[in-house]
Amino acid sequence: MIRYTGIADEAGNGLATQIRATRELGWRHLEMRNVLVPGFPLGNVHDIPAEAFDTVRAALEDAGVQVVAFGSSIGNWASQITDPFEITLERVTRAIPRMQALGTRFVRVMSYAILKDADGRDLPDQLETERFRRLREIKARFDDAGLVTVHENCMNYGGMSVSHALRTLENVPGLRWVFDTGNPVFNADRDHPGRQQDAWAFYQAVRPAISHIHIKDGHWNASKKDCDYTLPGEGQGQVARILRDVLASGYEGFLSIEPHTAVVFHSTPATGASPEEAQASAQEQYESYLTYGRALEQLVSGLSVSASPAA
Repeated sequence: MIRYTGIADEAGNGLATQIRATRELGWRHLEMRNVLVPGFPLGNVHDIPAEAFDTVRAALEDAGVQVVAFGSSIGNWASQITDPFEITLERVTRAIPRMQALGTRFVRVMSYAILKDADGRDLPDQLETERFRRLREIKARFDDAGLVTVHENCMNYGGMSVSHALRTLENVPGLRWVFDTGNPVFNADRDHPGRQQDAWAFYQAVRPAISHIHIKDGHWNASKKDCDYTLPGEGQGQVARILRDVLASGYEGFLSIEPHTAVVFHSTPATGASPEEAQASAQEQYESYLTYGRALEQLVSGLSVSASPAA
């Protein structure tokens, strides 16, 4: 049975906003990445102060909302493989007891930022051996705690191409994958220089390792070297095709929305907005999250009906 969740800071940074959006969609789970707790600075759920985390835990319990995954910053696109490994291990150490306290099963990790030269070109040596060594250690620590490490195809080594993903899986035995349908649209394909990645081909390659799925969609806009993000099924992420296969496979995990239609997580935020403009923008972001969640449910419902023997 398909279950729905979402990376809740896409609805808004505030803790109350994330819970409200989840409940308004009729969902019982969220995926937590960054969260703003009153009286504390915005931060990743594994980095906020202990007092702030206690507030998060109590609020979620009161609302009857569970956290299915941590969208951690462990090895993400802002983390360099040349940074001291201790930085990563500190994040792992903080994340484990918090996941256990919330009953969270999955932790999203990446394989560190892509190494580039001064002109923005990929370096020939991506320090693969060190990346794989670190990922094995990260996974072992989460394994020992009874938690599941899932790697995302994004702006990191394992997201550079299908072959990079497969090398990552081969060299980190037992590693699971969180497949993001939209990320291939904006990622260059190092297996086929001059092209963007193909979402269907990437999905097929990592399909045996998939334990979690992020739903994002969009059209590649070469003029701005980024995506124009769309509702699920309206872009080049081949979302309907992938979901049809997911349904046929008997997948019983979560579909987690990451809309990007009103805000892109890794973009630089706009400054200088008036309070009124900021409020209107926040409301637009919140409503876009709800719209996206409902659109995904409708898309899956249509695919389920068309695939049923009675249809």
